[in-house]
Amino acid sequence: MTETTAGGTARTPELTMASGLMKILRHDLFEGAFDYRPLPPMRTDGPLLRLLPAGVRARAGYLPHALVGLVAVIVLLAGSFDSYGVPHALRLFTGLIAAVPIVMTLVRPVGAFWVVLGTTAVLALLQDRDFTWPWAPGSFIAYLAVVTVVAMRSRPRTACWLWLITVLFGTAMPVLTSTYGSANAAPMAFASALTLLTVTVRNTRRQAERAVSAQQQVTAVERDRRTLLEERTTIARELHDVVAHHMSVVAIQAEAAPYRVKNPPAELEAAFVTIRENAVAALTELRRVLGVVRSADYEAPDGPQPTLASLDELLANVREAGLSVDKTVTGAVRELPQGVELSAYRIIQEALSNSLRHAPGAVAGVEVSYVLGGLGIRVVNGPPTEKVLPSPGAGHGITGMRERVAMLEGEMTAGETDEGGYEVAVFIPVPRATETSPSSSNSSTPSTSSTPSSPGAPSAALPSSPLERPA
Repeated sequence: MTETTAGGTARTPELTMASGLMKILRHDLFEGAFDYRPLPPMRTDGPLLRLLPAGVRARAGYLPHALVGLVAVIVLLAGSFDSYGVPHALRLFTGLIAAVPIVMTLVRPVGAFWVVLGTTAVLALLQDRDFTWPWAPGSFIAYLAVVTVVAMRSRPRTACWLWLITVLFGTAMPVLTSTYGSANAAPMAFASALTLLTVTVRNTRRQAERAVSAQQQVTAVERDRRTLLEERTTIARELHDVVAHHMSVVAIQAEAAPYRVKNPPAELEAAFVTIRENAVAALTELRRVLGVVRSADYEAPDGPQPTLASLDELLANVREAGLSVDKTVTGAVRELPQGVELSAYRIIQEALSNSLRHAPGAVAGVEVSYVLGGLGIRVVNGPPTEKVLPSPGAGHGITGMRERVAMLEGEMTAGETDEGGYEVAVFIPVPRATETSPSSSNSSTPSTSSTPSSPGAPSAALPSSPLERPA
């Protein structure tokens, strides 16, 4: 099978493959070979470097630069003393020539490889060929150091090109100069192959680790986004039940109102008919919009949505699950909008669930504060007394709580306490105009109620809460 180019000339697969390989070689070792690419400091957050003092750790990032400089000094000394056949006046110069490409790897790595090839050829022609050739001890170390650093700073496939060029260079030099007896191309081929293989494995592993880390970050972002959407969907479903109840009541009262007045004016009857039609239309649109976010297996709750009046039942269930919890209610208990009551109940429910999951054996406290400007909630638990296992759902409950608080234009703080426990504090503003009239059973004076978890349990009094605010 052949490939036809634009000019109509057929190209064999072998020629196509060779052309592709040459393009890769040109891209890896020729294009931008002498571009300025300074070696960045290495990371200092490793397990060993973290043990160093802060001042030393700040400079430890330049350890690779120091190692390259040390190798350059060693090559300089080796080239100065082991330049067989070179006059004494030029030995320092030959050592300097061998050391320059090593230093170049810090700023121009690929260019340093081509320079070390040239300096190796120059030194090979200057030195005595009865000794190891074309690599003398100094140039041998310099060449290995350069190809190692270049391979570490390049992609894994570049190491293959470096080794192939090394073998070709070591084979061609004795042929061109008719020197075979002292040629050390085979030792260099073996040493460079071993070194480049080690570097390639290291580069491949780091590349795989970076890919996995990037994928984990993307997965975490997608998981947080999915959790956020799920929480918003849940909030929409719950609020639908609350709003639908009120709209149904409006429609029924608007339909029954004309029958409560004897001989009502026609204008009044028409107004009530309009109110009922608008309520029914709004309820229909609400159900149609919510149908988009409902899942196929969603079942509407049989009873009304929970409120703070159902808090005692929630605490009883939590105590049965093994969490010792106290409740404190401060302020004049009054009836709040159903959306606020529902969100407050769900926030307390999720906070206690987190205490059960992440602080087994701890003692928790729930504080509900009725203040003039709204409602304060505080759920705090002590440190766990049992071993805590990692939970795959960590952090999702906090996301749901923040969504509910943001929907009601409230404020929320969540974090660890000084004692090693965890605290969730929420304030939900409720303007006086939107609050319903208090129940006749509630006192108009502030009151405090406490429900102990069990005999002998710690007092229900919690640390002073920052939730009370002026109207």
